[in-house]
Amino acid sequence: MSLAKIQEPPDKGIILLAGAPGTGKTTFCHQVAINSMVADRPVIFVTTEQSPTDVTGQLQGMGMDRPIGLNFVDAFTETVGLTVTRRSDTIYANCVDLNSLSIAITRLQERIGKTGTLLVFDSLTSPYLFSGLEVVKFMRLFLSRFSSEGNPVLVLLDEGCGKEEDMVAIQSTADGIIRMEVKEGSRIISVVKYPNVEPTVIEVPIEAGATIKSAFDKFKSTVLSNPGRMREWTRSMSGQSGAAMRKEVGDYVNLFWPSFAHWSTMLWDPKGFPKMIYELNKEDAAFAATREMLSFSPRPLFFLAQFFLTMQTLGLFPKDFSKVEDMKKFCRGAGGGPWGRMARWERSGTIEYLVDISQNDEHYFRVYESSDCWAFDNVGAAMAWHLPPHMAGQLEGFEKNGSEWNAVETKCIGLGDPYCEFKLVPGEISELESSLEKDALVVERIHEQLMERLRAFLLEGKDLVSRPGFDSDVNLHPLIHGFGFPYVNLAGERYRMALRMGGARAGKKIGECLMEAGLIEDEAVKRVFTFLEYCKVGKVTMDETIRIRENCESFSTSLFTITEQPSCFFTTGFINGLFSAVRNQHVREVKCIAAGSPYCEWEII
Repeated sequence: MSLAKIQEPPDKGIILLAGAPGTGKTTFCHQVAINSMVADRPVIFVTTEQSPTDVTGQLQGMGMDRPIGLNFVDAFTETVGLTVTRRSDTIYANCVDLNSLSIAITRLQERIGKTGTLLVFDSLTSPYLFSGLEVVKFMRLFLSRFSSEGNPVLVLLDEGCGKEEDMVAIQSTADGIIRMEVKEGSRIISVVKYPNVEPTVIEVPIEAGATIKSAFDKFKSTVLSNPGRMREWTRSMSGQSGAAMRKEVGDYVNLFWPSFAHWSTMLWDPKGFPKMIYELNKEDAAFAATREMLSFSPRPLFFLAQFFLTMQTLGLFPKDFSKVEDMKKFCRGAGGGPWGRMARWERSGTIEYLVDISQNDEHYFRVYESSDCWAFDNVGAAMAWHLPPHMAGQLEGFEKNGSEWNAVETKCIGLGDPYCEFKLVPGEISELESSLEKDALVVERIHEQLMERLRAFLLEGKDLVSRPGFDSDVNLHPLIHGFGFPYVNLAGERYRMALRMGGARAGKKIGECLMEAGLIEDEAVKRVFTFLEYCKVGKVTMDETIRIRENCESFSTSLFTITEQPSCFFTTGFINGLFSAVRNQHVREVKCIAAGSPYCEWEII
């Protein structure tokens, strides 16, 4: 059977297109939509993860220059607090509210005035993450009825982003199921069931796309083109008096905030996003360890630059770090050496080189009070996203022979250990991928712990987090790594979407919690804004608009580039979710530090 056969939807029925994020489901549904429009069949396209303008551009890129009969339900823009550009072909909804989706689809179908309309739902993942199994009721009561009236329905769902039993319940409502995965350069399309089609497997070769490494190569030129800004940043990192980049709030934030953003985002791809963050952080560290970047370091030279450039100048720097003796010299015995100094300064933990259990080509490090993992006792997964890949990447940058170093956690607070340990290896590590991938239940457990901690802070005045050897703050540097470099598009548009949606989901949940606790609207908003200031996210004020001066999210963006559009992805989603739950209002960012404004500002709608 050909691929074209299943890209021609049946006359009616719900077809579920399932697979992990990044397996090509959206491209598949775009082709189905194009085929329907070519056949003069109207299309209702429900988009929950990008704007109608983005979808239209992608369809045009596939050869559909003038989409005819295409209508949109935009359940993305309002949900995450983006500016709504009114379009005659679009009705706006909120993917938090399944009833609003039903109403919007019905209005468009009434406007079209005939059956045979293809309904594309891209995707059901975000509504599921907001509403849980309410989406099953939505499919059975609304989508099934819509289909029974003579309209085919194509629904996309990201597997791995929810409980397995929930995925089974959702699949039970479908008349057809197609699964997609990528293996060894091919897209595997498994037709599990489909009206009038026997189960089959279709293999489609795919071209290699852009890699994180190639994306980072483009980023390097941006960084190197602004040496003044980089020197200012490294002066701040060196801890010199008066060198803080954020003059009002300083260059440290409560470590709760980057963890909150990081794990809110992971919900949208628990398996793929951790691997991507690992590779991004490793590439960044390898670049930062090159002589070209170290030349930006101020005098006196900052930590690694001080040691590296001095040793390199004297000809004493080892060609590689495979041997324990060379690593021991670099770490100055069991202490962390330059790494230890950097970690203590940025308050990401205390590093110790484990000389006794290390061996050539396998070096072990212990981290006490890791800012990535602290207070997540025994959640069922290794959690560190910053120090292990960062140190592996730096070794790649330092070495003259260019070994590809990797790091994997062998012990972690998240696994029930009293501290974190990881090993550094010049080569591949067989267990690395399984260690990085997270189960959706684990991510949900981590996120629920964060939400409970925030609830206790807002309602009972309890601490968010505290460490006996450090205070609760961590430098902007780990925060940037936790947020995943969204501002230079290294992580891709899907990750930006997840930051927005993760923020919206978190803001909505905490807003509902405060309302259930009996707080009035103004008091709920006031407490959340006090929380943002407590975390040193920035200086928050609100009158007709909301302003945050020195907002850490956009401030980190402005270190490297000036954007055309506001780029407070998580912050905007969070505030928008809060206002939708507490005041039934929405916000949109109209000014941003990263776009050249002196502060970030949100209009209340």
